[in-house]
Amino acid sequence: MAETETGLVQIIEGALLAAGKPLSVAQLADLFEAQEKPDKAEIREALKEVAERCEGRGYELLEVASGFRFQVRQSLSPWVSRLWHERPQKYSRALLETLALMAYRQPITRGEIEEIRGVAVSSSIIKTLHEREWIRVVGHRDVPGRPAMYATTRQFLDYFNLKSLEQLPALAEIRDLDTLNAELGFSDLPGADGDAGDRPSLTVVGGTDHETEEGEDSEEAVALAEAADDLEDRADAVHTDSPEEAPGDDELDTESF
Repeated sequence: MAETETGLVQIIEGALLAAGKPLSVAQLADLFEAQEKPDKAEIREALKEVAERCEGRGYELLEVASGFRFQVRQSLSPWVSRLWHERPQKYSRALLETLALMAYRQPITRGEIEEIRGVAVSSSIIKTLHEREWIRVVGHRDVPGRPAMYATTRQFLDYFNLKSLEQLPALAEIRDLDTLNAELGFSDLPGADGDAGDRPSLTVVGGTDHETEEGEDSEEAVALAEAADDLEDRADAVHTDSPEEAPGDDELDTESF
């Protein structure tokens, strides 16, 4: 490899180590003066070599929604997490299920989440998700009261180690999607037709406390629980760094739902 290419790899490695956050290809390109700026193909080739250099090491180069970052390999989490005496922040089941519904059924209103879960959504949950910058308001339903419609953000993808929503695990269809959309009023949401089939969808009804007559958890409840479990597992595996306090969680942990 030529000296200039080797220099590019080293510059990218140094920038990613110093940044402390993901960097996009465009941000990496902005490190250079106009006369020396490499094109995007050269930067991506250099990133490929950086990733190859990480093979066999305790860290890896990963691409998430906001760009590329170095992080400790997930398989090392049990050991690296012992650097801190406190446990990483844990989120309540209610928060995780609410976030899962927003991720799989976005855009979605608070009322629709409540109808699917079968229980009220605490205002502190919405506040926490906003303060973590995991959700944002993307519009308002054209119905009385004009309720806000929520969707997940790039920060949500970064935190849970995702490049895009397509990387979320697929959930088995539990009920006919068209029928469910009609029942819950989702059919007139933006993007409800056209290429909607290409987006992840969560087809669940009822709260997680619902049980069938036989006393077994319903398939709908199991699907929602699995989605929440996946988010929790991703957070536990990825975030082995120093625990940080999450706004409002003291109230959430004691919430009855």
